[in-house]
Amino acid sequence: MDEGRARGPLDLLKKAFGRPRLERRLAPLDELILTVLSQHTSDVNRDRAYESLRARYPRWEDVLRARRVEVEGAIRAGGLARTKSRVIQEILRRVLEDQGRLDLEVLRTMPLAEARAYLLGLRGVGEKTACCVLLFACGRPAFPVDTHIHRIARRVGWVPPKATPQRTHAILAGLFPKARYLEAHLNLIRLGRRVCGARAPRCPACPLRRQCRYVSRNRIREAVPPGRTVS
Repeated sequence: MDEGRARGPLDLLKKAFGRPRLERRLAPLDELILTVLSQHTSDVNRDRAYESLRARYPRWEDVLRARRVEVEGAIRAGGLARTKSRVIQEILRRVLEDQGRLDLEVLRTMPLAEARAYLLGLRGVGEKTACCVLLFACGRPAFPVDTHIHRIARRVGWVPPKATPQRTHAILAGLFPKARYLEAHLNLIRLGRRVCGARAPRCPACPLRRQCRYVSRNRIREAVPPGRTVS
């Protein structure tokens, strides 16, 4: 499916879920730490860990100077606190060495490929985390793929059934119009959470059901009248 044909699925998702907006707009370094905390946990636990960290350490300088065991205690709600506390302090140390201050505003103006490469060079930062920082904090054309989007892309047939998350990143970034990356990302996550669950997908209620390879292969019957939106 080329970029032109991808507009159809995005329009169906927008009709079902509306035009999404970011609930927050953080500075790039803040977004990076928040996204590290989001790894292997829920959004609720991520937010609890981040709020706890910022309440105890209002400045990133304070986090960098703190004993790691204390940082670990502050973010315990997010899970994997021992690993994440080490990653966070190593990221802060590297940013301070590279930028001379604890600030990543340079990502807004750095050539996109360089900005992505810089983020990927930081400990604990993978493709999804880098794309989240670039898209959410910097408003730049990067497409993050989380577990929901990866699952949907394979089921619908946008990527091969055995595509890796890295391959899915590359394919979807070329599939969707760059101007609609944010909309596509947020609405696909909504679809994954509300309809296309990992264990029990509600296929008859899916706005993409008529073009979905999973629905076709499993011969799932239509159960929602055409045009009905998903709540």
